[in-house]
Amino acid sequence: MMRFFRVAASAVAAVLVAGCGAGSSDGGGGDGLSPPAGLPASLTGQELDWGRCGAASDGPAPGDGWQCATLEVPLNHAKPKGATMDVELIRGRSTGGPGERVGSLLLNFGGPGASGVAYLPGYGDLLSTLRERYDLVSFDPRGVGSSEGVRCRDDEEIQAAESVDTTPDTAAEERAYFEDAADFGRGCAQDAGEVLGHIATTDTARDMDLMRHVLGDRTLHYLGFSYGTELGGVYAHLFPGNVGRMVLDAVVDPTADTVGQARNQTLGFQRALDAYLESTGQDPEKGSQRIADLLKKIDAEPLRTSTDRELTETSALTGLIQPLYGERSWPALTGALEAAERGDGSGLLKLADEYNERDSSGHYGTVTHAQRAISCSDDRRRPTPEQARKLLPGFRKISPVFGAYMAWDTAGWCHDWPVAGRFDTPEVSAPGADPILLVGNTGDPATPYEGTRRMAEELGEGVGVQLTWKGEGHTAYGSGSECVDSTVESYLLDGTVPKNGKVCAS
Repeated sequence: MMRFFRVAASAVAAVLVAGCGAGSSDGGGGDGLSPPAGLPASLTGQELDWGRCGAASDGPAPGDGWQCATLEVPLNHAKPKGATMDVELIRGRSTGGPGERVGSLLLNFGGPGASGVAYLPGYGDLLSTLRERYDLVSFDPRGVGSSEGVRCRDDEEIQAAESVDTTPDTAAEERAYFEDAADFGRGCAQDAGEVLGHIATTDTARDMDLMRHVLGDRTLHYLGFSYGTELGGVYAHLFPGNVGRMVLDAVVDPTADTVGQARNQTLGFQRALDAYLESTGQDPEKGSQRIADLLKKIDAEPLRTSTDRELTETSALTGLIQPLYGERSWPALTGALEAAERGDGSGLLKLADEYNERDSSGHYGTVTHAQRAISCSDDRRRPTPEQARKLLPGFRKISPVFGAYMAWDTAGWCHDWPVAGRFDTPEVSAPGADPILLVGNTGDPATPYEGTRRMAEELGEGVGVQLTWKGEGHTAYGSGSECVDSTVESYLLDGTVPKNGKVCAS
């Protein structure tokens, strides 16, 4: 099973799991607007010991300027003087001259589950203009990567689960589907222990305010992609007076609950598929039905591949999803579909492996583990199998390709989850906050464009400022629009707020 917020894939083609260059040990501490309320001085007064990240063999050449440090945060923010945990940070110092630095720019690359420590160096070129006036800072949110990262299954268990039918057609397949879902949750609980109950978005937002203070910033300057927009909205709600220059790109709809998000993404990915089919000269309706028929054949009889693994319907769906995140990947989808229609599933399996971060040795990444663990920590509303079954006709009407999967996923994603969720929908109202720039892409599959307007409405009058890009793919900044890039950079660098409703043509 999978849910599709994911990371800001359009801005960087390959994730560089990079270390950090050596640097001086200097902290921030003490210059913030005010220390986060209720936290002990041992946390608010800590200084960050910046140095090389990870093993020396993993790091870039000396002089690349990336540094890492560990921030101590409360395990449970409701008990701030109790147990603590470590959150790993990464930083690239500002390249500007004296007097040009605005402060720190905190970045979240989405997921939930994306490692900021791993991702930030790969975005170095894209962010070089912003780095002239900011220290670029990112982090592994709690439950991710080096911050008590959750791993719910080993590689063999992950591969075995690929045979589970995520669009069950029989009572036996339903039982297997929900048994697998419950087993995944048990694996998360066994691995994470007490931490599993403290990795919700609100927990991470509170960590971010401690980061702001320890980094020495009066307000939080922030650039969030995809899920990072929800995290930014939650931060703005909790700390409206501490919001600085904030940009949210590929905006999550904060008004949508579990079913609403699934419906939004069914619509978004079908739109992206339609655009892809049109780009290849096909009728979207006929082309979608052709793909749906192919998936039915694969469901009945998995396809051979060039490996010792078969292409199942679940892997085929994942392989379809992966290239729809960015227009540059559409040619790979064409080749994979043509091969699958000839009976060779190798291309779609390769795309699925890219999504699941499976390398040539059979080792899988854990973004999808953290993604599920964090979102289930958030989601309080958990539909039953019977409720999911009733959604099928409506979801199939939206998309013959993705509808059935997304309908079942509403119940399967957090089925029998070991910890309770925090909310039905995230609270993002932020009256009094400084302007927050919301960037929406009309062709975004994972966070459909309508979420931008809804986020603006929820933030409150005078807070959300909407910027529209008429493009394709997930996220807008760094995706090829000079209009988008210059607008975002003018706001972050100079504080220039664009006219609400500005539109950038593709």
